[in-house]
Amino acid sequence: MLLATSGCERRVSVGNQDLASIRARGELVVVTRTAPTTFYQDGYGPQGPEFDMVEDFARHLGVRTRYLVASSVTEALHWLDQGQADLAAAGITRTPSREARFRFGPVYRHIEQQVVCHRDGPRPAGVADLVGLRLRVGRDTSHEERLQSLVAEVPDLRWDAAGDEGAEQLLERVWRREADCTVVDSPEVAVHRRFMPELDIAFDLSGREELSWVLPQRSVHLAEALEVWMQGYRDQGLLAAQEERYFGHLDAFDYLDVTTYRGRIFTRLPRYRTHFRRAEARYDLPWTLLAAVAYHESHWDPAAISPSGVRGLMMLTSNTARSLGVDRLDPAQSIQGAARYLAELRDGLPQQIPEPDRTWMALAAYNVGLAHLQDARALAERLNLDANRWTGVKQAFPLLSRRAYARYSRFAYDQGDQPVRYVERVRNLHAILQLASAEQGGYAGTGHLLPDGRRVVYQ
Repeated sequence: MLLATSGCERRVSVGNQDLASIRARGELVVVTRTAPTTFYQDGYGPQGPEFDMVEDFARHLGVRTRYLVASSVTEALHWLDQGQADLAAAGITRTPSREARFRFGPVYRHIEQQVVCHRDGPRPAGVADLVGLRLRVGRDTSHEERLQSLVAEVPDLRWDAAGDEGAEQLLERVWRREADCTVVDSPEVAVHRRFMPELDIAFDLSGREELSWVLPQRSVHLAEALEVWMQGYRDQGLLAAQEERYFGHLDAFDYLDVTTYRGRIFTRLPRYRTHFRRAEARYDLPWTLLAAVAYHESHWDPAAISPSGVRGLMMLTSNTARSLGVDRLDPAQSIQGAARYLAELRDGLPQQIPEPDRTWMALAAYNVGLAHLQDARALAERLNLDANRWTGVKQAFPLLSRRAYARYSRFAYDQGDQPVRYVERVRNLHAILQLASAEQGGYAGTGHLLPDGRRVVYQ
């Protein structure tokens, strides 16, 4: 996978990797890896926390970007060491051995190494309990380095080291019972166990560890520019917004709920997928998001009815269905009507609200009404929270139901954090469905044209 304005697909030495040289050639070459927690491609183009940050950093430097996608952290660091990239942005943990070879940028996330096993298999409570188990980890990773440091305490500790398997492949091996346990960073566990819910976190193998971008030792001025940019990125709330976008919905996990949902993705959803895709084309909303809303509302049951009288696949009220001119008991019309309503809410929000915060706020308004969203935004602004980011608004919503803040609300509100729970649950369902779609169709494609005219090319 390669992103380049030129469409070039070969890995070549970038020569001098310090700041003056990068600006002279007008290009920042970045090695990354494909994972939901770093950099990936879906039907809407390149995504991921690393991608968002790299693009902002490149704009700060005034250069374009070119991406090389390695199969593992080990390969990414090898390419960086060989002079094929200016920096590595691939969810890389700081370790003593790596710090001896490379220069690390500022910390942008903290993680823990977690031992993950199958819920129906062995349940180790500590390192000594791993002795005798089929433990599989990535070769030359921070996880193997951590295990090697523990051999002095547990001399009989053994593991299989895989040189060509990333976190997803290792977790899948455990999920399929081909290994008893593995060691993976906490964000990747949180993402992947939503599609492999039988995975169980046994214990943390490490304390908090730091993720940073990695540069060649000689890239002094690039490292200084990175420090300045990261401070601004953090101060403007962009790092917090990025964390919210990709990880804010992953805190809650319900094994039975996720297992049921995963099964219905392959049994119930196919009956309605075409209708969701048609609504996507008409209203510019991801079909996977619309399907997630529908599952939250009705569990994809077109005959569903609530005690309050809302009915159908999207659980529309009779007044809403009438105003939209749809039959709420007809699945196709219900989906089209709900998609139109959600799109109107999204498009009617102030222009300064960026995506994806605009969509999350539209979902909140879909759940409790636009007036309550407006009250939450006004309260967020009064409390010096960012009213244009979901991170700020979701802090304000629960306060509206408290007596101390009631005077700031134009409309009576007693629903606590219901809209926050609604949005986070829909986001969680959406993430699972996106991952399921990627598993079915893969990340690869022929290419995607970005809004600014650049083309991402996949190989």
